[in-house]
Amino acid sequence: MGGELYLLKVEELVELQKEMASKVVISSLKKEPKKIAGFDLSYPQKHTAVAVCVVMSYPELDLLEMKWVKAPVTIPYIPGLLSFREGPAMESVYALIEEEPDLLFFDGQGIAHPRGIGLASYMAIKLGKPAIGVAKSHLFGEYRMPEEKRGEFSYLYSDGKQIGAVLRTKDRVRPLFVSPGGFVDVRDCISYTLSTCRGYRLPEPTRIADMYTKKLRKEVS
Repeated sequence: MGGELYLLKVEELVELQKEMASKVVISSLKKEPKKIAGFDLSYPQKHTAVAVCVVMSYPELDLLEMKWVKAPVTIPYIPGLLSFREGPAMESVYALIEEEPDLLFFDGQGIAHPRGIGLASYMAIKLGKPAIGVAKSHLFGEYRMPEEKRGEFSYLYSDGKQIGAVLRTKDRVRPLFVSPGGFVDVRDCISYTLSTCRGYRLPEPTRIADMYTKKLRKEVS
């Protein structure tokens, strides 16, 4: 019986993803952001998450604010359904910030997802904000490997549709897989990811957020 309930919940979440995917809006960013935010999450305990949001000025990338929450995790890790596991904690930490950002960065996928609704797309819908998914590894879509120089990229495709890009943010370093979460397009993902990478593989918003989650994970565990 437990297994049947588990499968039922998965089926319900998949259907919810399909419904949310129909609400994703892909369009070029209307104006250059003045403030950007990055999110990250870690697990100090099995059923507890620490979520961090940092807000930075753009294009200067000065840190304006950092907030964090410790939140319960109620859904196990299920491939393709990560947004339901991590999204609630990220919504909670977003509610705490005072410096309202114009563009959000997430360590995860946007529409480059089997059902078109990765973490960045989930959050774009939930928060009604432009969002970019910046993933460290490939999940979905066909591509060719870009050249090894910073700024080189190739597009990610699904059934002939452009869903993201494979972007080299540093010479001879593994590329990132960027895709729109919502209210941005692929070109925005490439442009703003590159402009926020300052000597590191990862863009500053998620890199700094990751630094805080690592520090907090040790402190709250």
